[in-house]
Amino acid sequence: MDRPIEKKKWTKNRIMLLGGGFLFVVLLVFIIFSTFGKSRLNVESERMTIADVKQSNFSESIPVTGTIQPISTIYLDLLEGGRVEEIYVEDGAVMTAGQPILRLSNTNLELNLVSQETSVYNLLAQMQISQTNARQNTVNKRTQMAEVESQLIEAKRVYDMNKQLYDKKVLAFQDFKESENRYNSMLERHRLYLEILEQDSISSGQQLKQDEESYQRARNGLTLMQRKFADLTVRAPVDGQLTSLDAEIGQGKTNGDRIGQIDVLSGFKVRVEVDEHYISRVYSGLEGSYRVADTTYTLTIKKVYTQVTAGRFAVDMMFEGTPPPTIRRGQTLQIRIALSDESEAMIIPRGGFYQQTGGNWIFKVTKDGKKAYRVPIRIGRQNPDYYEVLEGLEPGDRVVVNSYENYGDIQELVIKN
Repeated sequence: MDRPIEKKKWTKNRIMLLGGGFLFVVLLVFIIFSTFGKSRLNVESERMTIADVKQSNFSESIPVTGTIQPISTIYLDLLEGGRVEEIYVEDGAVMTAGQPILRLSNTNLELNLVSQETSVYNLLAQMQISQTNARQNTVNKRTQMAEVESQLIEAKRVYDMNKQLYDKKVLAFQDFKESENRYNSMLERHRLYLEILEQDSISSGQQLKQDEESYQRARNGLTLMQRKFADLTVRAPVDGQLTSLDAEIGQGKTNGDRIGQIDVLSGFKVRVEVDEHYISRVYSGLEGSYRVADTTYTLTIKKVYTQVTAGRFAVDMMFEGTPPPTIRRGQTLQIRIALSDESEAMIIPRGGFYQQTGGNWIFKVTKDGKKAYRVPIRIGRQNPDYYEVLEGLEPGDRVVVNSYENYGDIQELVIKN
């Protein structure tokens, strides 16, 4: 009798089919996890710059480039125009105050000078003639006055004598009255002449004052004209070096043209260009430093030019004490301007990471040194060497500070030794 064969539940084919399905699911889960999990990047340790976060003294400063300039520059702008006739010195010559640089000619100015001189001489001659006439007139009036005084004296003598005779009834009334009337007439005439002399003196004084004022105005005009003529010879206003001389023999120049400048050589200043971001924090009295040959020199801002050009503004700085003996006009210096006093802060070295992160995050290295992952941070002040960290890190942490340009959107770095 046949016995039915029991069919096996787990056949070899079924087991293989189930195993294949399980492997497919595992693979699918792996792919999903790889796609949606943290992105990682393997980085060789020698291609990274890892720095320690530390607590240390910190002061905010900015690096700037300064150019050595003369302590002051006097520009040579022509006060009078004309034709260049002579040039006495060459560009670059060291000048003393008052030394001639060049001479111009100006025919119109020369004619005006001659005309002004003639006018002054004519006015002087007229004033002298007027004064002579006034003196002669005064002499004549004084002569007439002397005659009147003489006649008055004689009339008084006759009157006094006749009065005595009349009182003694020796002289007739008519003769007495005649002498009295003559005496009174001479008194009145004398009084009138005194007034005439006084008015003449006042009039002569006023006329003399007016003549002198007119003559003085003419003299002042002549002096001004002579000064304008003297300006045709351009002279060095101060001791210094002549630079940028722009003049050729026979060349025509107009008043106001700049023909050069005098650089005062008694000292130097440093003209510095600063980013406009710091315009509210840079002011006169702020100090900076310049280091050369193991010696640090201190500079102080003396003047701030608030006009912004191409995103930058200028300041003038002066050395405190003796400047470096090797500096020369036109030389560039690397200077640090201190924007704050030194204080304790948590700091990290400057690095290329800032360009990609803007200081908003950084890769922090794990304690075992095998990985680095993103952490948010907040950067405060900075100087040429360090950033101040306000939040996100602790002293003793280690961070990656090199450029993140090749990291893209990677969330985690795997450090390979």
